[in-house]
Amino acid sequence: MSQATLGRAGVLHGAVRALTVEGLRLFFPLGALYAMLMPLVWVAVYRFELPLARAIPATQWHAHEMVFGVLCAALAGFLTSAVPEWTDTARRRGRALGLLAALWLPGRLIGLLGADALVVLAFLTDAAFLGLLLWYAAAPMIAKRSARHASLPVWLAVLLACEIAVRVGWFAGDWSVAARALHAAVCAFVVLFALALGRINVAVLNLALDPSGETTPYRPHPGRQNLAAGMVALYIAAATLAPESAVAAWLALAAAAAFLDRVAEWFVGRAALAAHVLALAAANALAAVGFGAIGLAGLGAPIGMAAGVHVLTVGALGLAVLSVFSIAGLRHTGRALVLPWQARAALALVMLAAAARVVPGLFGLESATGSHYLLAALAWSAAFAVWLHGYLPYFVAPAAPARDRC
Repeated sequence: MSQATLGRAGVLHGAVRALTVEGLRLFFPLGALYAMLMPLVWVAVYRFELPLARAIPATQWHAHEMVFGVLCAALAGFLTSAVPEWTDTARRRGRALGLLAALWLPGRLIGLLGADALVVLAFLTDAAFLGLLLWYAAAPMIAKRSARHASLPVWLAVLLACEIAVRVGWFAGDWSVAARALHAAVCAFVVLFALALGRINVAVLNLALDPSGETTPYRPHPGRQNLAAGMVALYIAAATLAPESAVAAWLALAAAAAFLDRVAEWFVGRAALAAHVLALAAANALAAVGFGAIGLAGLGAPIGMAAGVHVLTVGALGLAVLSVFSIAGLRHTGRALVLPWQARAALALVMLAAAARVVPGLFGLESATGSHYLLAALAWSAAFAVWLHGYLPYFVAPAAPARDRC
């Protein structure tokens, strides 16, 4: 074997080893790759169909993959990195992360094709993935006998229940049950986003106010920390158990108000103009818009329910995911919290994707033209491609010393 071949093998081995040092190094790029691929293939190649989908609606396959593929990869990277920090326990690495990725991957390959014949295999691996992630999140808290962050494993269990409900609906041919479970899963991710952001934004705002990290001038308002998550939880219960009732619509409006109230946390002066601070604030604002649209649609306003859901998924959750990718990607590789141009461009592109996907629906123009779907898919895919271009070199580089972590 030549020296050049040995050198390339050594570089590849070093990159793989670096990617499995910490959960976010592995799952953030995996999630970004799938986020880049899935919507573009769905719109530009398959034209809203899937080649192997027969009985299961292609739209439900697509929704499932965006939630349990893209968002679950982001969640896996976040929790396997953040929970050990919060509990002062050892991180999962190496084979433990490899096993988690191996359970995540089969469902994505099956979902990308809409292979109805393999739906049982996809269900088993996705359920095992969520179950193992639940254990990875809960085990450090059990070891430390700490319930401070116990809400996160609880909502992981809710996601697992939603996954089971979706698949049961598919097996039974009850598409309405599967649709309600998918909607509940989207909202459960909003809850997890709200809970995580309640912890992240304290560090982010304090670093924006004092980049040296020596002081912590910002203190969160305790009443705002979990109010939005609590209102969304009530909405999920009402929308799932009584979908025909107007109660869910009113609770959606209450959740919108709670997210708008959270935006007040970002009124910290000039420091709020930093790109990463604005992105987190915008994610909260878009969550308010999304739940507002859902609530108004449920009360009979001429707004499509799908428009509100896409504000949540493409807008609020897309922006939140990219923000966490960008912020944690810097802090967990020993870099200062100054977003590179790729992160700024990615955040702008995902905002463009949200506007292109949602605005026609909000104004009743969605059926007039299909060009906005392609624009939204292109902008979304470009956002994650640009982010990968900027951050993948950070993740394949050797791990930073522990003292440089956030």
